[in-house]
Amino acid sequence: MKPSIVGAWCAAALLAAGAVAEARAQDANPAPTLAGPCFTCHGTDVRSVGGVPPGLAGRDKGELLQTLKDFKAGKRPATLMHQQAKGYTDQQLEFIAGYFAGARPGPAAAAPAAR
Repeated sequence: MKPSIVGAWCAAALLAAGAVAEARAQDANPAPTLAGPCFTCHGTDVRSVGGVPPGLAGRDKGELLQTLKDFKAGKRPATLMHQQAKGYTDQQLEFIAGYFAGARPGPAAAAPAAR
């Protein structure tokens, strides 16, 4: 092989390795992706407007996890949450609870003005 071809091949291999490493790093913390459906009701910053439904940012991880498991098992009444929670494994619920517990509590971000 010519040196320029070898260099190009090495560069391509390094780029591919970087992409794989980035994908693995993202998979290491799947919580933001798993929690995506929660943002619709609980706010994109997990701080709901007016407290309905309750804000989740900064709450105790154990409390959140138990609440999610209770929804999943049908032990806690709900209109939607029992259906949502059933779609996750217990490990995924643990990721989500940890993600919300680690979020900074505070007032919800203001919605953008309508035009």
